[in-house]
Amino acid sequence: MAHIDPEREAWEVFKSLPRDQPIHMLNLIKLKPAAEYPEGHPNHGEPLTGLDAYRAYGRTTAHIFKRLGGRQVWAGKPQVMVTGPQSEAWDLAFIAEYPSADAFIAMVRDPEYREMVQHRTAAVADSRLLRLAPVEPGEGFGE
Repeated sequence: MAHIDPEREAWEVFKSLPRDQPIHMLNLIKLKPAAEYPEGHPNHGEPLTGLDAYRAYGRTTAHIFKRLGGRQVWAGKPQVMVTGPQSEAWDLAFIAEYPSADAFIAMVRDPEYREMVQHRTAAVADSRLLRLAPVEPGEGFGE
């Protein structure tokens, strides 16, 4: 089962957690080979890859993300799933930081963002989005 957008129950839990503290959002993205824009969208029928569409999403929403205080704090190129199902191989992995959960909520509710998120929907075959509370790492794993 593919996961593209948050499910209502998870969204309600997200909103019930503290909203005035910084958060990190771990993004794992599996892209479609070819972007799938809906009929009527200017990019419908264009020979674009999922990566092309995801990059368009990033370019067209970056100013909203930055205006709300967001920044990308880590990005990596997934290479091999060492532990876990091979079916969960990811094309993109990154962590976005927001000054608060309210900033993330404001971004996803922004009318311009809601229009541009169509690029993401056209691009993504599957994804995971995990809210994290930033902590200072300890000396050993799990500390």
